[in-house]
Amino acid sequence: MDRLIYTAMTGAKHVFMQQAGTANNLANASTVGFKAQEHRFRAVPVVGEGMPTRAFVVDASVADVMDEGPLMFTGRNLDVAVNGKGWLVVQLPDGSEAYTRAGSLDVDVTGLLQTKAGNPVVGDGGPINIPPDNTIEIAPDGTVSIVPTYGTPNNANAIGRLKLVNPPEGDLVRGADGLFRLRSGQPANADESVKVSPGTLEGSNVNVTDAMVNLISLSRQFEMQIKMLQTADTNAQRADQLLTLSS
Repeated sequence: MDRLIYTAMTGAKHVFMQQAGTANNLANASTVGFKAQEHRFRAVPVVGEGMPTRAFVVDASVADVMDEGPLMFTGRNLDVAVNGKGWLVVQLPDGSEAYTRAGSLDVDVTGLLQTKAGNPVVGDGGPINIPPDNTIEIAPDGTVSIVPTYGTPNNANAIGRLKLVNPPEGDLVRGADGLFRLRSGQPANADESVKVSPGTLEGSNVNVTDAMVNLISLSRQFEMQIKMLQTADTNAQRADQLLTLSS
């Protein structure tokens, strides 16, 4: 009875949490550069005297799915998608670095190149500033050039280069803001082999069909766990009745 109650109770709790994670994946199915998450469960016995039959179901780990999302051509000069493995580097308010695949960039009123979330994009010499009255071009190697809107046409001048990195995926951890960081807290080294596709964005790697099927399956698992708790309660009531009659 103990094993049934503990397993069903903790199983229902963590299935509910997994439903929330799957729902979050679905909500970000159209978010540029989003990486899906998957939950993995395992059973853990309760350690302690007098409780050898009890076991918990725990959410053992939340893994980030690093598969590449589909590339979408936009033709916008401030859109870039990382080809293959690699990350764009952004600067956080505390001055530290974080990594993203969301390459939809903008220029703020001060000329600072930043992401849609407002994080400055890091170049080889720090954040990149764009002079006014210039058109921006980004080369496949990350070189940022400007072309004057007025004056001599096609006179491109390089003003910086995007810092592109490719740290081991196992060393990355996702923050609450959706950005990735190194577990060590140290900045990753630039990787010259990482390239980008200008005028292109990487879509979310969430498989909507799989996520919907998984959500339905999790809903049924949750109902099954609740049914097991109800069965345990019914069995306990019947046992009490039998003990009362025998006394």
